[in-house]
Amino acid sequence: MQRKSTRHRAFDPDPNAPNVCCDMPGCTERAGYRAPKSRDSLSQYFWFCLMHVREYNAKWDYYKGMTPGQIEAHLRADVSWQRPSWKLGERGGKTFDEEEVLDPLDILGAGRARRAQAARERESQRRHSKYAPEPLRQPLSTLGLEWPVSMDDLKTRYKNLARQHHPDANGGNPASEERFKAVNVAYTVVRAHLSAHMEKAS
Repeated sequence: MQRKSTRHRAFDPDPNAPNVCCDMPGCTERAGYRAPKSRDSLSQYFWFCLMHVREYNAKWDYYKGMTPGQIEAHLRADVSWQRPSWKLGERGGKTFDEEEVLDPLDILGAGRARRAQAARERESQRRHSKYAPEPLRQPLSTLGLEWPVSMDDLKTRYKNLARQHHPDANGGNPASEERFKAVNVAYTVVRAHLSAHMEKAS
């Protein structure tokens, strides 16, 4: 005995359709298919027969009457399901606070260490900015050195930073590579300045 399928086929009339005639003027067929009335009334429907719902859907243009800019804005809003979103690190306008996060493995510790190092470099720059020559202020800040600095101190600091940020020691990390480049440029500038002064002194 073959079992009769009770599965609802996509082109079958809606089982919840009201017992009314098709909304297409002049049509007396029973309505079994719904279609949204407009872009702004997606929960309000026309009820059509199969022929007229196909005709209606073929002409349906959700973006009709919208400018290209409005269409683009609408598509962007659809990415977040038309819900408000905030920049990374913010929640509903409130800045994200790492201290509120339980972090037993200290996953966020690396980020805190980087920010602490950046703060130390800014403070170092603030302290020596009044005394260091203008062209050396940014390079010294990049190297984390204070003015005045000796050639030996410069070389020692450079070697430590080069080992720390070399791409080979960081698995090719792009951020480490950029930091390594900045350290090289800063070292070259400061070394050239010190070398020029040493030549003048001799």
